[in-house]
Amino acid sequence: MMSGMKLAAQGAGILLVTANVGSLFEDPENLQKMWLREFCQTVQTHRPLFVALHCQEVGGKNYEASMTHVDSFIKELLSSDAMKDFNRARVYLDKNYKSQEQFTALGCCYLIHESLKNIQQFDFKAKKFRKLVGKEVCSDALPNTATLEKEKFPQDYFPECKWSRKGFIRTRWALADCAFDLVNIHLFHDASNLVAWEKSPSVYSGTRQKALGFVLDRITDQRFERLPYFIFGDFNFRLDSKQVIESLCSTASMQTVRSADTNEVDKLIFRESDNDRKVVLQLEKKFFNYINQDVFRENNGMLLLEFDRELSVFKERLLELDISFPPSYPYSEDPSQGKQYMNTRCPAWCDRILMSASAKDLLIKPENEEKSITYDNIGPNVCMGDHKPVYLYFRLNTGAGKPNANKHKCCVVQ
Repeated sequence: MMSGMKLAAQGAGILLVTANVGSLFEDPENLQKMWLREFCQTVQTHRPLFVALHCQEVGGKNYEASMTHVDSFIKELLSSDAMKDFNRARVYLDKNYKSQEQFTALGCCYLIHESLKNIQQFDFKAKKFRKLVGKEVCSDALPNTATLEKEKFPQDYFPECKWSRKGFIRTRWALADCAFDLVNIHLFHDASNLVAWEKSPSVYSGTRQKALGFVLDRITDQRFERLPYFIFGDFNFRLDSKQVIESLCSTASMQTVRSADTNEVDKLIFRESDNDRKVVLQLEKKFFNYINQDVFRENNGMLLLEFDRELSVFKERLLELDISFPPSYPYSEDPSQGKQYMNTRCPAWCDRILMSASAKDLLIKPENEEKSITYDNIGPNVCMGDHKPVYLYFRLNTGAGKPNANKHKCCVVQ
């Protein structure tokens, strides 16, 4: 026990993971097993004491048919070998798709190792921290659950969709004398490659910006004490389409193909000026076929990182560690194609772990340990579905939360 307490005091290992798991429920037999194996491998490699897994698209795209697979997925996860020493858990699953005005398909799993003694969770109704005991899986009454805040984005944010599942869930935690918020988020996608290409930045980028601003304002308002926060989920951030395409097709000429019925643009074909007029890129509403996929993989796609600009609007409010992994979406869902992208969208870093400046202070800076902070993807060589999960591992700098230590301790209810 002493060693556990000592570990906690020196800086508990924290593992934050974001995973859009929509694909797993279309093919639970193959994909789910591979996904769980890789996830558990990451836990075993880093040996954290606190794991936060934020999932999006729980139940998959055809959730009416495949929501039934969610419970077995969670059961497998909680009973896996890698989790045997995690004796406390809180799992929140937004599965109620019949309540369309509230349904977000978000899932949050928090797992606490037996050696981590001093951990509490915040009760937003009572406005106090409570000690954590046992394992609980909650899915039926999420709107009335006191230990989280859940909101769906207003419908008018994304008028193209008659309704969408996008929104956020916030929970609040205290480990030793550090308290912080963890926010699971799913922002709006690009409905059409052709629309995304029209201007820079795209209209979709503006919609995501508005929704992310809404979340940041909500989690820093006056209702509760402001704390450091980590926001991790599927932000759906895309590369600046117009500029990426201009860069990839700089020497190509463009042909516009219109629909015979409506005269609207159906596809854009970019061809080499010479070289037998070879097609470099074909772009349609849900088709992005570029001649050389390696550009997205070589050197982890770093050539394209300059076109990843959606976060720059929030540079005063959100920080991120350096990205050194390839775009996290859209990977092939073929179990034998672990590194291949689908020809549906331009690959992009959709899945991210962002934080406030005060949250970044909670990361112990590595002195001599090379791997004491890791920001990477999970399962780089195997199929994990259309999104690769992204994780951040760090050790908690317990000293960083000290100014508020008394405040947190006085509101803990045993």
